Amino acid sequence: MTPVMLLTMVVCFALTISVAVSIGLASIFGIQASGAPMLISAKEMFSAINRFPLAAIPFFILAGNLMETGGISRRLVEFAKSIVGGVQGGLPMTCVLTCMIFAAVSGSSVATTFAIGAILIPALIKHGYPTSYAAALQATSAELGVIIPPSIPMILYGVSAEVSIGELFIAGFGPGILISLALMAFVWAYCKYKGWGKNDGVGRMPFGRALLQAGWALLMPVIILGGIYGGVFTPTEASAVAVFYALVVGMGIYREIRPRDLYAILRKSAMSSAVIMFIIANAGLFAFLITRAGVPEAIGHWLQQVLQSPAMFLLGVNAALFIIGMFIETSAAIIVLAPILAPVAAHFGVDPVHFGLIMVVNLALGMITPPFGVNLFAACTVARISLDRIIHHLLPFVAVILLCLMVITYVPGISLGLRDLVYGR
Repeated sequence: MTPVMLLTMVVCFALTISVAVSIGLASIFGIQASGAPMLISAKEMFSAINRFPLAAIPFFILAGNLMETGGISRRLVEFAKSIVGGVQGGLPMTCVLTCMIFAAVSGSSVATTFAIGAILIPALIKHGYPTSYAAALQATSAELGVIIPPSIPMILYGVSAEVSIGELFIAGFGPGILISLALMAFVWAYCKYKGWGKNDGVGRMPFGRALLQAGWALLMPVIILGGIYGGVFTPTEASAVAVFYALVVGMGIYREIRPRDLYAILRKSAMSSAVIMFIIANAGLFAFLITRAGVPEAIGHWLQQVLQSPAMFLLGVNAALFIIGMFIETSAAIIVLAPILAPVAAHFGVDPVHFGLIMVVNLALGMITPPFGVNLFAACTVARISLDRIIHHLLPFVAVILLCLMVITYVPGISLGLRDLVYGR
């Protein structure tokens, strides 16, 4: 069964069939090869999405779209620009900082790319930055959408590996802040080197005025994350609160969402949610079949024999995840690989929360690496350029995040320090 499934996936990828459909077809052919009843497919696909924490996904997607249409995104950009926009290279730094703030309520990197990119990519181009650089910067910065909590991939890892989603969320702050600071330092130095952005401060709003204007927008992550860690509501319930808050602010306070806009917002959110849920359903079936075939145990034993130390195991896993992330969508990769790798990591003494952050940060890199980087496609769509034009600007950003990944991997305190402080461990 396993060779049939792997061969089917390779053929489908070669034919450029979408990842979700490729995984589904591989699973169906695997069931037929094993002689099992096809009813298993419907049962396991339904079981994969019939989990309460997954209800957070469509709500966070809807909240992100409401923020984009309701003017929250634009006000966050102005606020971020008032902080860092006054220095040379301040506009690219604004992009990183805004994505960091927006990530605290969106949970999705693609939503972050469209919501912030629609504002900042044209602004960067207007200030003389190359279009290819603006697109590469936006795609990379939006990766923070799945690292800074709340995060859809963290929810998926928590469900798949049976790890506390609340602990994953609070552990995500350290890596998210590290990557944000590294990216801001890099773009500042790079702009100094290139001589770009000497007039980035033009049109910059005073900090006090920007803070007042963005007050309601900035209160949103405080309510969402404060409610989660204060025990007021669960991460899943927080997603519904985010939708309600974004709707009230967008329609009642900023008044930029009109009743006739709601259909388009709901339609866009439903389509995005359906794509993710379809991936989860197919990946869930695939994970069930390879588990039934004994693949996780075989891989676990092999890794334990080949990689004798925790350091070597983490290095090997990072190398494998980086390659896998280039070809398989992040959500699907987490659902399939988390149940396989998390027990092996535990055998080597790696904290499951720490390992979850390693997986999420590594696979998030797949969102900005060809050939299937979803953030790249989104940023290229906003910038209206082809993918090949941004590669040379993209490589330095990938190198910066890879360096951060190594630090996150081998310095567990970055991920676990805040978690241990909050939970008294």
